[in-house]
Amino acid sequence: MLFNRSSVAVLIPARYESTRFPGKVLVSIDDKPMIQHIYEAARQSPYVSTVRVVTDDARIETAVRNFDGAVSVVDRPCRTGSDRVAAAIQDLDEEIVVNWQADEIPRDPGLLDDLIRPFLADPSAQMGTLMRKAQPSDNPSDPSVVKVVTDRRSRALYFSRAPIPYVRDRPTGSQRGDYWLHLGLYIFRRETLLRFAELPTGTWEAAEQLEQLRALEFGIPVHVWETHVQSVRIDTPDDLIHANR
Repeated sequence: MLFNRSSVAVLIPARYESTRFPGKVLVSIDDKPMIQHIYEAARQSPYVSTVRVVTDDARIETAVRNFDGAVSVVDRPCRTGSDRVAAAIQDLDEEIVVNWQADEIPRDPGLLDDLIRPFLADPSAQMGTLMRKAQPSDNPSDPSVVKVVTDRRSRALYFSRAPIPYVRDRPTGSQRGDYWLHLGLYIFRRETLLRFAELPTGTWEAAEQLEQLRALEFGIPVHVWETHVQSVRIDTPDDLIHANR
């Protein structure tokens, strides 16, 4: 498939404050700050022309410049990472924008291509994200692990911190295979992202603290594609210990 290399921008929203792990985007993993791993993985995609960190914190800005990364400072209050990305795209030409959350570290840079490739192939897609099947090592009951259910066309029906779907008559020991886990990357058409940022916070979004629920509640379809690429999400210091093994 032919594609325009200048068609995709990857923006990485990063804030220093975190309820459970302040400063986590700057912690060292394999002798690099966490955010550098994501930045470098994004640069490897053949679909991407622009990679930029978006932050409101001088410490993060300095760290990104220290590894010669591009950074934009958006210091006004933003509700979510996608809202911060929307505030930073005015000077970009790309019509397709990826929000790669700064705490979703790929084991392989192909993770990003698994998001971009099907989006480019579907002109009707407005917004998309990724999911992977739960593995025995995953804990679907952990509220930091977001679950997703989709329809037969791979469009999201709901995202939740609770284990969904609830399987009433589940055989003992089978729970891992019932769940699909959401990964922290979103892809938007530019106009859809700007429209998303203009919407009020939805009831579901406020309850679950999941920004993608705003899109569903206000009628923006969210495509969800499967990936087999593993990633590590850093939410707590214990997650960091696992990532450094």
